[in-house]
Amino acid sequence: MKQMVVKPSSLKMGLPKTTTSLCPECRKVIDADIFERDGKVMISKTCKEHGFFEDVYWSDVGLYLKAEEGALDGTGVDNPRVPHATACPDDCGLCNWHTSHTALANLDLTNRCNLKCPVCFANANAAGYVYEPTADEITKMMKTLRAQRPVPTTAIQFSGGEPTLHPEFLKILSNARDLGFSQVQIATNGITSAKKPEFAQQMVDAGLHTAYLQFDGLRSADTIACRGRDLTDIKRQVVKNFRNVKPKPLATVLVPTILNTINDDQVGPILDFAIENSDVVKGVNYQPVAFTGRIDLDELKTQRFTLPDLVHRLVAQTDIFEKDDFFPIHIVAPISYLTSKIFREPKLAFTNHPHCGLASYLFINEQNEATPVTRFVDVRGMTAAMMELADSKKVKLASMFVKKGSKDFDGKKIGKLFSKYFGEFINENKMPEGLDISQLLSGILVGGDKSSVGDFAWRTMFVGGMHFQDLYNYDIERLKRCNIHYVTPDQRIIPFCAYNGGPFYREAVEKQFSVPISEWKGRAVVEDW
Repeated sequence: MKQMVVKPSSLKMGLPKTTTSLCPECRKVIDADIFERDGKVMISKTCKEHGFFEDVYWSDVGLYLKAEEGALDGTGVDNPRVPHATACPDDCGLCNWHTSHTALANLDLTNRCNLKCPVCFANANAAGYVYEPTADEITKMMKTLRAQRPVPTTAIQFSGGEPTLHPEFLKILSNARDLGFSQVQIATNGITSAKKPEFAQQMVDAGLHTAYLQFDGLRSADTIACRGRDLTDIKRQVVKNFRNVKPKPLATVLVPTILNTINDDQVGPILDFAIENSDVVKGVNYQPVAFTGRIDLDELKTQRFTLPDLVHRLVAQTDIFEKDDFFPIHIVAPISYLTSKIFREPKLAFTNHPHCGLASYLFINEQNEATPVTRFVDVRGMTAAMMELADSKKVKLASMFVKKGSKDFDGKKIGKLFSKYFGEFINENKMPEGLDISQLLSGILVGGDKSSVGDFAWRTMFVGGMHFQDLYNYDIERLKRCNIHYVTPDQRIIPFCAYNGGPFYREAVEKQFSVPISEWKGRAVVEDW
């Protein structure tokens, strides 16, 4: 088995630069320019048949360039479905050109939904046919993910449509648990969980770890604009029901779709709500809108919202953040790299493109006071030191800290090792009272298991954004580095931004493995549809 490796990115850094993109009309691969104008990063391209297109790539050139610092590439997968690809994005499977393994797999259980959201990139509930693999078919798809090498997929998120409408939903959750996924998640609008208080407990008992809850704001107008109806009371009820799960609340991540001029003023209030409910809510993953599906593209210029816009709103609407508190997702890849060297086996690594996402972590005390981890940890310095250590022979010293006759590490000794190499990057004088950051971070470094990561997540809150691509801002270099993938009934693994945007593999897959609505209704009846 090939060892997991991360290395400096092969991307051209700085501005201006060229890339390849897609024509928004015919979807042909065309050249594109990325450049600065008036403090923003723009992308422009010209199709010989359909003319000139231009859009905002990132709205802050400073954050754009900062995100490129320390960018890393992975080495892809050992067993690509398409080993001799000739073109991207036409040969997805994964292919030999792809540089990242699957960090999170999406598996659509159905295209049916109990909503008809104007911003739905999946165009759910409007196709005229039903895509709904059986539990047995889904198990085969999950086995494909677990067979990925060198790193078997560890995290799966069931999506749709609304995944809870699948008639075998709970069985599918338990099958995922039995197959060894360490993170079993759902992406849900929460309607089923709000109506049936016992449903949350049933999901957890079946194997669910985390719920990604659609959450676009606290005002009725926001949910009506994004989802077509007022869902504010439903969302609050879902959080209450998730709180009542035993033995501890169901870990929940709020997922707001943000549109400029619509609900961009709710970025701060959504975070305030998350912090107030931090016993349940463990993260907020904002998603700037992607202009696919039902969105009127004439509104692109006024509603385009980029990751720097998210950072600016969080700084302006809260008293928590500063602009420098946010980092690209690849900042944590050195932790995985070092851990893989210590354990001498490949570990999950986030080798995303530097412009896919931005994130920070908050520590929240009992008084709901939030402090960014960056206030007392030199994040970039620490991760650079981890990368350097992983590349050195010193990493072999870690074997001295294994308990005799066991593969487990001695926690006290490993704490000393952590302090020796990384203590200089922690300012204990600025740490919130009661937080032992060395213990938490060393637990992640050498534990690498769900319990140690869970301890860290329980004391902190992830706050970040992932901006999925559409045909106007499409960058194929981003696609090659995507690590959020879909698995299909024919055992392909397809990057998110190829499945839902660009080539739109979703449409072809769903048509191929679907039945007409009339036929489906003749053999099954499902509540709320």
